[in-house]
Amino acid sequence: MPAPADVAHDIRVLIVDDQSMIRAGFEALLNAHEGITVVGTSDDGAGIAEVVRRVQPDVVLMDIRMPKVNGLDAARTVMGLPGTPPKVIMLTTFDADEYVFSALRAGASGFLLKDSPPEELTHAVRIVAAGDALLSPRVTRALIADYAARPAAPASADVSLAGLTDREIDVMKAVAAGRSNAEIATDLHLAEQTVKTHVSRILNKLGLRDRTQMVVSAYESGLVRPGR
Repeated sequence: MPAPADVAHDIRVLIVDDQSMIRAGFEALLNAHEGITVVGTSDDGAGIAEVVRRVQPDVVLMDIRMPKVNGLDAARTVMGLPGTPPKVIMLTTFDADEYVFSALRAGASGFLLKDSPPEELTHAVRIVAAGDALLSPRVTRALIADYAARPAAPASADVSLAGLTDREIDVMKAVAAGRSNAEIATDLHLAEQTVKTHVSRILNKLGLRDRTQMVVSAYESGLVRPGR
């Protein structure tokens, strides 16, 4: 899969996980790739604010399940730091983790399984550092399965799509289906830059931070439903 444009400096990564082998493995893997540097590791979410201030990462790889301060609470702390906080990618060993939506609402930019292929992890770090957001395909399928298992509910009153154009609705549906900008451009017979413009306008109109929040909003608004 194509890598996003290079950032101006090495992507600084902080790894937060209670398993030492996971921390060591991820650190070795990421440091082996040009343009990525692991600047710190931690075994818990406790004291995360001080660690972030000290090492100043661009991206935090955060285990969602830790014994003292879990990744969800730690992500909230990170996203609440003054200035521009680092991007957070949540890590889990479970395909269907009940914390997925809570983590995304807390400000996480992505969600990956710990057993994802190495290239998927490095790609995730680069994508998120470049300002995009992602969910691993398996986690996306788990989200859809979770929605499918829920009783039918009316669209949330908190999510209004009334200000979107028909084309923006088409793009939002495609994003919710996990399509990349290039794939959407092909599907809708548009230039890729035009798709990027539509995505930016959707985010601005709905007051969303990134594509991940757009996916959540697409489901919560009733725009997209499992099986459609």
